Amino acid sequence: QAKATTVREALSEWEEKSGEKASEAKDMKLYGQIHPIEKMDASLSTLTNCEKLSLSTNCIEKIANLNGLKKLKILSLGRNNIKALSGLEAVADTLEELWISYNLIEKLKGIQCMKNLRVLYMSNNLDLLLLADLPCLVDLGFVRNPLEEKHSAEGTWIDEACKRLPNLKKLDGIPVIKQEEDEGEGDN
Repeated sequence: QAKATTVREALSEWEEKSGEKASEAKDMKLYGQIHPIEKMDASLSTLTNCEKLSLSTNCIEKIANLNGLKKLKILSLGRNNIKALSGLEAVADTLEELWISYNLIEKLKGIQCMKNLRVLYMSNNLDLLLLADLPCLVDLGFVRNPLEEKHSAEGTWIDEACKRLPNLKKLDGIPVIKQEEDEGEGDN
């Protein structure tokens, strides 16, 4: 069986190909390695200028070692084997987009700390529940989830999601049209 690629190896290969220093890069693409990455190891912490990190289509099981990424805005971890969202606390203040579709995530525990998260794509995971703790969210990709199944029969799925996420503008790629309420509030 082929040996997994380490993040360190992937970074040095990236530096060779690009002729740039990984520590200076704003956009780091380490997706779809020929020998998939299995661990988010400590060498990730060297990406101090990284704003967009893509590690999708690998075999990563756990989110880890993001503490050095003080500027990270977009994290793409789709198509991995991630089971939990713990490990995101390190980027809680800066992360605006999280792409985690096609993983094995069962619960959203660990996501409440993401105060600036605006875009969340998490289709094709296991049983997921929509949370009200993400006030900044404007775009949610959440195909097949219990809230939808429960409320779509009554035709209230979008209303229910909007109630919980007041700034939501897009749900599963469809623009959300809301009734404007209390328009006079906050204008004084």
